[in-house]
Amino acid sequence: MQMADHIAERIAKGELRPGARLPGERDLAAEYGVANLTARRATRELRERGLVVTLPAKGTFVAYPQEEGDAAAPAE
Repeated sequence: MQMADHIAERIAKGELRPGARLPGERDLAAEYGVANLTARRATRELRERGLVVTLPAKGTFVAYPQEEGDAAAPAE
């Protein structure tokens, strides 16, 4: 949780901009001095918060913020 909170804080401060690629889970684990499983859990938590998106075989990227009007609304 602390790792996910720290990365979320970096996103909020603008240190990690939308579209920026996050390091791989192994690299994140080494950077934070944690086990690979902990880095995987942190990445999953960030995905659940909507802060990052993971594209298979491409990596994990900072998500673009959703605009209020972007939600699919039924046409009238």
